[in-house]
Amino acid sequence: MATLGNPKNTIEIIQKYQFTFQKKFGQNFLIDSHVVEKIIRAAQITKEECVLEIGPGIGTMTQYLAENARQVIAVEIDAKLIPILQETLASYENVVIMNQDILKTDICELAEIYNDGKPIKVVANLPYYITTPIIMKLFETNVPMDNITVMVQKEVADRMQAGPGNKEYGALSLAVQYYARPYIAANVPPNCFIPRPNVGSAVIRLTRHRDMPVQTENPQFMFQLIRASFNQRRKTLQNGLNNSPDIPYSKETILAGIESLGLPPTVRGETLTLEQFAALADFLYKSGREG
Repeated sequence: MATLGNPKNTIEIIQKYQFTFQKKFGQNFLIDSHVVEKIIRAAQITKEECVLEIGPGIGTMTQYLAENARQVIAVEIDAKLIPILQETLASYENVVIMNQDILKTDICELAEIYNDGKPIKVVANLPYYITTPIIMKLFETNVPMDNITVMVQKEVADRMQAGPGNKEYGALSLAVQYYARPYIAANVPPNCFIPRPNVGSAVIRLTRHRDMPVQTENPQFMFQLIRASFNQRRKTLQNGLNNSPDIPYSKETILAGIESLGLPPTVRGETLTLEQFAALADFLYKSGREG
């Protein structure tokens, strides 16, 4: 089978199977081998590694992964792509193809079966609408994982690595940075895909923290607090939290929590660091228990 990763071979296989792109799956196939190589390098894949690829498409990146890793598990939601993958990956004995929805897949079980429960690496080219749910599922279900290297919309990558005070900074930045260290490895223009998307993309690597960067009594409550503080960006943090149905504390208690951080009552949520959100969450959580 010819190596994919260039327009000619990609178009040939699409035409052979009369494949039609599904908008609901956000399908855009890579047609630039340099970008694929950048992804492999960013993910730091070696011959000992077990890699989970989410959304292999026609197998462009899967071929490169198979040549660089010990084992590749390719999980594809679109049943129409399975016969194509069986052809394009026929010569690789270290690839397992699964026709499943990754959000309904037990990834911990896959790591157990194919990697003795040791940390796997995750590689994906994700459509915009599903990026956050997939990444958060990987983190929140405690999948044994070293890093996730994903192709996402450029704007989403920028949000993942933004810091306090930046207009891109928000709940997604804090959620990602709580679990991992983000690094944008490459920007990818629309002409590297077929069909061509309307926006630029970026390759971002999220390296899982070995130890959490902050300790908090109730991480779930901390994220409720974070979401509430960004839901009304124009409001002060005090008013944003006071107006939220998810934050059951009086305005006075919220103000006392903000002042306990040495911050003024007029402070906005987007200026707080992860450490400050953790401290505020612990203050409110403790005062709730005492009250």
